[in-house]
Amino acid sequence: MQDFLDGLVLTLSAETARGKVADYIPQLAHVDPKQFGIAVCTPDGQLYSAGHANTPFSIQSISKVFTLTIALGKMGDGIWKHVGREPSGDPFNSIVQLEHESGKPRNPFINAGAIAVVDAIMMGHEPKETLAEILNFVRFIAQDNSICFDHKVAASEMEHRDRNASLAHFMKAFGRLRHDVDKVLGTYFHQCAIAMNCEQLARAGLFLVSDGIDKATNTRVVSAQRARRINSLMMMCGHYDGSGEFAYRVGLPGKSGVGGGILAIAPGKGSIAVWSPGLDALGNSYLGTRALEQLVQKTGWSVFGH
Repeated sequence: MQDFLDGLVLTLSAETARGKVADYIPQLAHVDPKQFGIAVCTPDGQLYSAGHANTPFSIQSISKVFTLTIALGKMGDGIWKHVGREPSGDPFNSIVQLEHESGKPRNPFINAGAIAVVDAIMMGHEPKETLAEILNFVRFIAQDNSICFDHKVAASEMEHRDRNASLAHFMKAFGRLRHDVDKVLGTYFHQCAIAMNCEQLARAGLFLVSDGIDKATNTRVVSAQRARRINSLMMMCGHYDGSGEFAYRVGLPGKSGVGGGILAIAPGKGSIAVWSPGLDALGNSYLGTRALEQLVQKTGWSVFGH
């Protein structure tokens, strides 16, 4: 595995096509697109990594997997009153469906859906308390207390919040949000601004590899049924309107973020985190997707078999 990852980094470093860095969040526009990192964590906790696997980046929408996990833990299936479970087929920040569907977002991984999940887990608490809960959970599953928020990125998102604020106000108008919109958005932007590196992220995904149990520490994080459901949502909705293409090319449950990271889960085999800041036209890491495609071809880890 280590030799393969080292070789992959060499091959991809030579690539000239790298996609385009997310520039609508100014703080992300400054990130050097030449970086590429990958880490693979096996069920027993073995970690293999290569490239810029220790460089922290903004996990952005990958955080939505963790807040959904928290929401399922707090509310169980009650969360589905707030958000649906269907692929959207629309861009991650689209408002079109909300209008048709009475302000109920299609799934927890598009922005509107993730904002609804944050509102649901706040349960009357202040943003500070909810953020402490989210960060503690991420530190717990990653086994790493050094993980923090990147406050500059959060502030940058808050400054350029108009589109997300529109989604939130629209849901509030339909009676879908219970908390103050600015508090929900502040919480949401900080959640997206958690900074992690590939090694930490691969480690954090381990509970989804083994039916909800982190086998490296022998800790049950969620029930087996819940872990399978989170994986199925990642498969169907984890790459926005590029989810079908990702399933076709990679064949693993995955969640991307506009920071250039992707967390992919190979059930029973391993948790994989890749990061390369350049994005394709749909907002998913260009080289990250290529890397996962090659890894799956090499290992046969696709959930659809060889």
